[in-house]
Amino acid sequence: MKAGPHVTLADVASSADVSLATASRVLNGTASVRMDLRDRVLTAAAELAYAPNAHAQALAGGTHRTVGVICHDVSDPYFATIAAGVMKVANAGGLLVMLADTFRDPDREVAYVSALRAQRASAIVLIGSSFEDRSWERAMAAELEPYRRGGGQVAAVSRHRGLKVDTVQPDNRGGAAALAKELVGLGHRRFAVLAGPARLTTVCDRLDGFAGELAAHGVTLAGEDVLETAFCREGGYDAAKRLLDRPKRQRPTCVFAVTDVMAMGALAALREAGVSVPREMSVAGFDDIPVVRDLTPALTTVALPLEQLGERAMDLALKGSGARTRTIRLGAEVVLRETTARPRR
Repeated sequence: MKAGPHVTLADVASSADVSLATASRVLNGTASVRMDLRDRVLTAAAELAYAPNAHAQALAGGTHRTVGVICHDVSDPYFATIAAGVMKVANAGGLLVMLADTFRDPDREVAYVSALRAQRASAIVLIGSSFEDRSWERAMAAELEPYRRGGGQVAAVSRHRGLKVDTVQPDNRGGAAALAKELVGLGHRRFAVLAGPARLTTVCDRLDGFAGELAAHGVTLAGEDVLETAFCREGGYDAAKRLLDRPKRQRPTCVFAVTDVMAMGALAALREAGVSVPREMSVAGFDDIPVVRDLTPALTTVALPLEQLGERAMDLALKGSGARTRTIRLGAEVVLRETTARPRR
């Protein structure tokens, strides 16, 4: 048999005239094998230029080499960039990463954690907001607590403090407050907030920080000024369309979307309606996902160190914490770009 780029363990076993199990034991060093069989397997592997499948080895040794990463929406650049940070550290440690997407379904998230427990993953990283839901919190704790007692490591990004896990926490509240201060400083007094589902803690923190800072400057957000919508581009688009249904004199001069992807949807709706940004209406987002600086006009936002959030979470999971949980807080920075300006008088 000639060597080739896709030589498998089965090819080695066939060439050495041994069973697949024997070839595996020799090449993985998991058990002693008769010397003559061992020599045949090693000779066949050398002749075929066999390279072990690292992913298969990682799965076979799952208690030591597998990390589960669970996020709300892998298609969202926010989650994708954080996950890239997790994978960067995991790859450096020779770990296999299994990525799961919950589609923002709390029951699915619990089910994934249960599945990773059953597979004896060495660590689990949770990316994304917790749910303001006591039944979800109890169900998640019922999975995570015995997993941790059994030696499993858990770390989270942007999680509710009710979960007893190591956490890397972005400054959602402080970043939103700093943004509100800047926008008031530009002269805005009429605002609308495009908010995601109220049950998400990230939404609550960003909305509370923004509204609290506005109130400190004598600006009040009325109930109709907070539009709850889907936590995605389409949600931002639909909410902006609802704003445009208002008479012009009742429209805000500035719109704050609690995520950049929602802000991108809002910008699309305003563009379709012929509303000039920022001349007629300013728009700001949150996260600073890579694409927003390349928009025309470029989006004002609150920048988070997204990849670093993932890297630090993976570091926490790999190092472990014992009985005490740890929280690492990473700051946020307002980045003013071309989608915001002083309102027209």
